[in-house]
Amino acid sequence: MADVRLHPPRSLPTYAVRAPLVRWLAAEARRAHEELGRYRVLDVGCGAKPYEPLFAPFVESYVGVDPVDNPHADLRGSVEELPAADGSFDVVLCTQVLEHCDDPRRAVSELRRVTAPGGRVLATTHGVMVYHPSPADYWRWTHAGLEKLFTESASWASVKVTPASGTTACLGMIVSLYLDLAFKRGGLRRLARPLVAATNTLAEAIDARSPRLREPGPGTLHANYHVVAEVPQ
Repeated sequence: MADVRLHPPRSLPTYAVRAPLVRWLAAEARRAHEELGRYRVLDVGCGAKPYEPLFAPFVESYVGVDPVDNPHADLRGSVEELPAADGSFDVVLCTQVLEHCDDPRRAVSELRRVTAPGGRVLATTHGVMVYHPSPADYWRWTHAGLEKLFTESASWASVKVTPASGTTACLGMIVSLYLDLAFKRGGLRRLARPLVAATNTLAEAIDARSPRLREPGPGTLHANYHVVAEVPQ
């Protein structure tokens, strides 16, 4: 799973989420090093820590926290009640967690609390996605809703919300998810892969030709959003 998350193939139904996420995290890991030097990372909802290799060359420490018993986690706790001291991490990573948490406002407040002055929170969550309880699935956002969530839940130097991919990629993801499901039920899942890959390739190419499809605005759909919330010095 970790390798697929670091190198998502176009045949992956959620390619529109996973591929941009890896590129964004890799860029943010390097940028944090350029601006902060070697830094401390807290990975909230870390799972198997699939993105640790992107940060490993630049960090002083990489700590994972999960709300469940997880052999990969260093700490156990929920995003709404993080077991860490105030300002103890320079970069706080929270990927695909907010849609599952009980209280998003409290979660964002906690992410801010454990981030050191001059540090930043890197968060991602869905705009559009099929219902996927694991164990719960509560929330979806627009770019405006996420900006409101962050700015009203804590104090920041800046909050930047960007779509991970464009409207056509989002539509392609939905088609791909149901193609994959249909072929899986027929016992022919591997035959769906070239169709999914072609769908994702075409959707990405269409979005690349139109800024109006890539940027949020009336009538657009986005599968995922990336948030950079910076803490004042």
